[in-house]
Amino acid sequence: MTVALRILAADPTGSRLVTVAKQKVYAAMAGIAASAVALAVGEIIAAVVSARSAPLVAVGGAVIDNAPESGKELAIRLFGTNDKVALQVGTVILLVVFGAALGVMAVHRMWVGLAGIALFGAVGVVAALTRTGAGADWALPSLLGAAVAALTLWLLVRLLTGGSDEFAGELTTTSPARAMGGTERRRFLYAAWILIGGAAVAGFAGRTLGQRTVVNTARSRVVLPTPSGRPVLAPAEADVAGLSYVTTNETFYRIDTAIVVPRIDPAVWTLTIDGRVGRPLRLTFDDLLRRPMIERYVTLACVSNEVGGDLIGNARWLGVPVKDLLDEAAPESGADQVVSRSVDGFTAGTPTEVLRDGRDAMIAIAMNGEPLPVEHGFPARMVVPGLYGYVSATKWLAELELSSFADFDAYWIPRGWAQQAPIKTESRIDRPRSGSTVPAGAVVIAGVAWAQHRGISRVEVRVDDGPWQPATLAATVSTDTWRLWSLPWDATAGPHKIQVRATDNAGEVQTETQAPPIPDGATGWHQIRVNVE
Repeated sequence: MTVALRILAADPTGSRLVTVAKQKVYAAMAGIAASAVALAVGEIIAAVVSARSAPLVAVGGAVIDNAPESGKELAIRLFGTNDKVALQVGTVILLVVFGAALGVMAVHRMWVGLAGIALFGAVGVVAALTRTGAGADWALPSLLGAAVAALTLWLLVRLLTGGSDEFAGELTTTSPARAMGGTERRRFLYAAWILIGGAAVAGFAGRTLGQRTVVNTARSRVVLPTPSGRPVLAPAEADVAGLSYVTTNETFYRIDTAIVVPRIDPAVWTLTIDGRVGRPLRLTFDDLLRRPMIERYVTLACVSNEVGGDLIGNARWLGVPVKDLLDEAAPESGADQVVSRSVDGFTAGTPTEVLRDGRDAMIAIAMNGEPLPVEHGFPARMVVPGLYGYVSATKWLAELELSSFADFDAYWIPRGWAQQAPIKTESRIDRPRSGSTVPAGAVVIAGVAWAQHRGISRVEVRVDDGPWQPATLAATVSTDTWRLWSLPWDATAGPHKIQVRATDNAGEVQTETQAPPIPDGATGWHQIRVNVE
């Protein structure tokens, strides 16, 4: 402010102050261009090294791992399943601001700008090298990105100042200002915008390509084996009032801790079964394909699902029974936990007895008749009926380690979630939509209810605190899937409240008590309000 007043006093028309302001904008653009180049180079190098080594991804992963649980819950509430995208967008915005500040400072003291870029590179290197599975080459994206960014900043600032110190002087004194001429200004703006735009395109290409081509090609060549045992078919009469018994691969919910989807070539993938076992196993993808497989419909649910939420889906899974693998590995006495570990370091702890009690827990390789989508765990993932995903449904599976609950806490346990997490009896109203307006007369109220591995025996619906009315249950293939239900309603004009509750095959009625997802799943009756005209 003092500098601005001094300049204004010496130049009452304000022309020099306008010149200084413009030059600061140009300096900020130089810093932003350098930051963009750093990210772009990092993404391109990471496409060769590993997508998870990119600065934006590595730093984002470190933030997720170290953020307090309250912060993660807030992010999920605000952004839902787009929370990781929001994190990356927020990080980019912070880097733009940081880069702009570095550009302005570099005009005065170049070493300050270069030191800031070096700090940016160091943070990226540390974040990358501390990721699970990192090698020394994971430092390269951040190192090379910072090096090219430093060169970019130096060149743009030299172009901006004409290779002299006059511009730096004009921002701190009242001496005559050196304003860029039209040709110089255009040259600088062309360079800055080309660098920013080119970096955006190159960075997107690096992020998009990566190992995608290799993995997609390998996935397309997988020949699924024929399952053994009974064939599994969806009930023909299961679809109700526009609701589908099967969730498509494209619409199936996705919740995980991965900033970028791990892309694993099945030719180099292995599954290790070790820890407290008598006979450790190491299986390749081809080994897995040669084993007897089962195909089952199983409904998976996320523990973060709010009452009435959509973090649940039902699909047809093909895979190798976990029980067979564990029996072969021979768990030792006291090994009451199976720790499933992802290639990116995520862990889930599942009770050993649950995986050996006869339920259709499997290492799945296919979903709804096709190899697992990359987003859902290709080449292999865990599927365990009856347990929330955070203790069972590890994607991009790399290891099963026999351990004990007393000796090891999986990823979410230190963050406040329960160690044991059987899925609770719940139900949801899908038709009509909450807040919608429906015509008076015949209306079908419909939705889904679930209590995986126990099954649903009854669903009841109540309108405006009236009597509970039994809904009609659609067919299901097993207790491991949800059940669709429906109830005809003679809707009268006016606003109405509709509630639903379910009863499982063990006789447990869904509780009315409202509870949040943490620590072991949300509870309460789902209710909606509609207007009838």
